[in-house]
Amino acid sequence: MDYVANLIKFRNDLSDLSTLSIPRWLGTTSSSYCELHGFGDASEKAIGAVIYLRVTSPSNLTRVTPVMAKTKVARLKETSIPRLELCAAVLLVKLMSHVQSFLSLPDSIPIHLWSDSENTFDWIRGPPLRWKTYISNRVSEIQRVLPEVAWHHFPGADNPANCASRGLTLIRLVHHLLWWQGLVWLARPELLWPNLTGARDPYVDREERVITHSALVDHETPWRLLTQYSSLTKLLRITALYLQFMDRLRRKHFERPPCHPTMTYLKFALQKLIRHVQQKTFPKDIIKVQRQLLVSKSSPLLKLLPFLDSNGLLRLGGRLTHAVLDYEERCPYILPKDSPLTTLIVRNGHLFMLHGGPQLILSYLMRRYWILSCRTAVKSVLSRCVICARHRANPCSQVMNPLPSFRVNPPVRPFAAARLDYAETIWMRTTKGRGHKAYKGYIAIFVRCATRAVHLEVVSDYSAEGFIAAYKRFSARQGVSHTLYSDKGTNFVGADRQLQELFSEAAAESDKIVRHITDNHTTWKFNPPAAPHFGGLWEAAVKSLKHHLRRVVGDTTLTFEEIYTFLTQVEACLNSRPIQSLKDDPSDLVALTPGHFLLCSPIYTIPEPSVLEARLTPRERWKLITQMFQTFWKRWSTEYIHELQTRYKWQKPNTPFKIGELVLILQEKISPTKWPLTRVVQVHPGSDGQIRSVTVKTTTGLPQRAVVKIVSLPTSVPESTEPASA
Repeated sequence: MDYVANLIKFRNDLSDLSTLSIPRWLGTTSSSYCELHGFGDASEKAIGAVIYLRVTSPSNLTRVTPVMAKTKVARLKETSIPRLELCAAVLLVKLMSHVQSFLSLPDSIPIHLWSDSENTFDWIRGPPLRWKTYISNRVSEIQRVLPEVAWHHFPGADNPANCASRGLTLIRLVHHLLWWQGLVWLARPELLWPNLTGARDPYVDREERVITHSALVDHETPWRLLTQYSSLTKLLRITALYLQFMDRLRRKHFERPPCHPTMTYLKFALQKLIRHVQQKTFPKDIIKVQRQLLVSKSSPLLKLLPFLDSNGLLRLGGRLTHAVLDYEERCPYILPKDSPLTTLIVRNGHLFMLHGGPQLILSYLMRRYWILSCRTAVKSVLSRCVICARHRANPCSQVMNPLPSFRVNPPVRPFAAARLDYAETIWMRTTKGRGHKAYKGYIAIFVRCATRAVHLEVVSDYSAEGFIAAYKRFSARQGVSHTLYSDKGTNFVGADRQLQELFSEAAAESDKIVRHITDNHTTWKFNPPAAPHFGGLWEAAVKSLKHHLRRVVGDTTLTFEEIYTFLTQVEACLNSRPIQSLKDDPSDLVALTPGHFLLCSPIYTIPEPSVLEARLTPRERWKLITQMFQTFWKRWSTEYIHELQTRYKWQKPNTPFKIGELVLILQEKISPTKWPLTRVVQVHPGSDGQIRSVTVKTTTGLPQRAVVKIVSLPTSVPESTEPASA
């Protein structure tokens, strides 16, 4: 109800605005003297600022006229009054800058800003970095907008900005002399203006930034730096600046030190770091050398005959004492191989020699340092160099996967699990004779997984209909396969785009094929892209097919009937090859071939005597056939399967890939330095738990690649390319 009553009262008071008049002339002339005065104030509800123009005529008559005022509602978040007073000062400064530019007054006109807050007055006079963030930001804004303005402190009861921050009714506003004429003393000479210098408010100190000055001498500081930097240049520079600063404190030289250390301090820093590493690694040996005793027989320094130089550093006492070499080359520093300082020295030498090999780096390091097991230390650093890893471009490998069940178990029937590939492009003619157009044909090869039996089909084109027709002919003669394996489209290197789309999971042609084979209860599985070793079984069959095709057909163009007849003969040859090495046993006349599992005998065999006259009962005849099949599978499981036991390559498991790891994708057509840098987003382990393929994130998508197409990068911190000069 109070809100409604106040609103009605405010509406009724609007009628008093007709009695309010504001003079448009500010009283300025060409010969008058002008000054701008601004006042700011804050309350819990609002902050306000008002600006007056003080004009003094040549006859010493002074006139004060309001120019502009502005108010803002206080923040909803609870804020102290001193901070609100500072916000009012910021509002006053921005308003004064606007008025100064709007009135086109000269820059030489005096500007006086008034505040009745002692805290605001003290904060503005101090440097911004002295105060906390809230105060510092607003003081910086005030000093930036009007840097040369004069600030004054005066009693708060006479502040005309109180009218703006606390509010006035319309009746009071019309007759409020303090608002329309300003302060009485503002019309008097400047000597009569108030100048308050009261006691300092303790609240000001509460807003002061806490700055702690400590002079803690930590003798371990330089040695902690060994593990904080990956560049010897930066480590020596930081350590030299630290030692230079400590030296100036001891000598009580407090002038500003130079920004860059001198060569003397760089050399001193290196000696300090070497002394720390030697004392930490060879403490007992140093004590014995100081006492002029021989080091123990178990010490790695026994063969080096070490001695201490004038700086207390271990040096090599070799046999080149009389050689015409520098002292550091004849007696280099002794360093361990597993120290952080040694790693930085080797890394710096690697960069200084432009990413040279181990022998080149060793020849550079031995001029100044004698590193125990130096070759091991150098190779360790080289193996973690990212630049060298990109140029080496060694792809990853994974331990060979155990054979799947369909390779080692006898299937229910032939070609129950089959592998599919497009083997070769051939040219065919519509019919014999001259003048007939030749067109492209293709060979689809189906491989039986368990026995390596081969089935060849001619495909007329790259369409889904052509492949489905070939698959129907294969299924009609060999039976429907419950699982069909093939490569993805990106595996067909050098093939036409149509073939790649045919075997791509996202292509429309592939959808037709998948729909057809799914209707026949067949599952189609794809290998990862660019991973031909996943299909080594059918790749070997493709190689054998090309052997016969190129040597017999060559460039001859055959008809469909001729090429189909020839492929059946090639199929017979491939199914007659031994699936294991022939033995030297003279009693073993027949080698086990894929044809035994298709026709119970090799496809190409020598004619045998007829058994039609033999007296065999039907039961014995079927027993004989069953015995033949069992004999074949027994030989297959006892002679052939055991040959697949050994892993001929990829015998060591690779380090597991981590999600988010940076890797390179191997691409044969471009230089290794331009291989795309990607990040692993998903790993795909095989049946044995080893990671066989990974999904990486590139600029074009999320492709899946086998680990043999991935180059792992070192996990060390990237090296600096600036070699040390010390």
